[in-house]
Amino acid sequence: MDFNVKKLASDAGVFFTRAVQYTEEKLGQAEKTELDAHLENLIARADCTKNWTEKIFRQTEVLLQPNPSARIEEFFYEKLDRKLPSRTTNAELLGQYMQDAAKEFGPGTPYGSTLITVGEYQRRLGGAEREFLQTSAINFLTPLRNFLEGDWKTISKERRLLENRRLDLDVCKARLKKAKLAEAKAAAAPDFQETRPRNYVLSASASAAEHELRVAQTEFDRQAEVTRLLLEGISSTHVNHLRCLHEFVEAQAAYYTQCHKHMQDLQKELSSANGDTFPNAFAVNASTSGVSADPSPVSTATLPGASPPSRSPNPSNALESSTLKIEEVKPSATGTRKAKVLYDYDAADTSELSLLADELITVYTVPGMDPDWLVGERGNQKGKVPVTYLELLS
Repeated sequence: MDFNVKKLASDAGVFFTRAVQYTEEKLGQAEKTELDAHLENLIARADCTKNWTEKIFRQTEVLLQPNPSARIEEFFYEKLDRKLPSRTTNAELLGQYMQDAAKEFGPGTPYGSTLITVGEYQRRLGGAEREFLQTSAINFLTPLRNFLEGDWKTISKERRLLENRRLDLDVCKARLKKAKLAEAKAAAAPDFQETRPRNYVLSASASAAEHELRVAQTEFDRQAEVTRLLLEGISSTHVNHLRCLHEFVEAQAAYYTQCHKHMQDLQKELSSANGDTFPNAFAVNASTSGVSADPSPVSTATLPGASPPSRSPNPSNALESSTLKIEEVKPSATGTRKAKVLYDYDAADTSELSLLADELITVYTVPGMDPDWLVGERGNQKGKVPVTYLELLS
């Protein structure tokens, strides 16, 4: 084991000297060389950039990978300089489970075929998410990481060197000041027996201190210039990060646009494929998300003392009455559902069914019917009933 005692003693001495200097500066007992205002502003700006870049970087990592265990795994793979194995996204895993379940339930059944369709779109969403994560990691996270682990480390190293040069300069200033005071004191009270040799020694000591001060001042000025140039590069860093931020936003917008398109295509496919089974399901969602004046059954039922929804004229009623014969309507293949009547309702014509509040009726849908209406049955009576007057129970 190579153990250098002299170097260890020297480092310990420097550390102790620095500690004494810092303590005296804090107590106001030692002179401290101040940096110029421009350099101080650059240092403050650099510290601010580093702190916020680190926060943005960490939070972006959380956004892209919420699982802390996965983030730790990625960190170790990165430090070991090994390629991270491909990881299945949650949407892709959900899609795979849906398609596997469809094989068990039977792909020919309505439920099985729908699971296959939804599972395929979930896998597409997962693929879009994977592409977004890769693009964001390359275009946004990597530049931020390069700044924190590369440029900032260089800046920090040069700033530490500048601080050491400042401390050395202050030591030389204090040494010269001490030598000047000793020389002045000797000149004020001369010793006639040793005047010539002592004055000579004191003058030589002051000259040596002045030389050391000039060297220290030169080293300090050179290091201050190097540090200033590096800190002024923070402006270029901001420009680079701005470009990366634009690329991140573009990737995010493309990802959400792609997801929106997939979900719209899925809704259309399910509506067309299951129109004879659940024609009202997606239409109700569309009407509630769009401009609809009628309150939903859930919202009116949960409000105490809520009044029944106003009856707006339905221009399609007349057409439906002529083309749809209620007495010939049969329940769909998926069966019927029970519904609780929320408010009294008086039938407007013979195709509708009058309702009494709190009674239970059987309802179902038929192809081609207005999404705001269902077919209701009560005993031998049958007719159209408004959805907003019902609370579907099963």
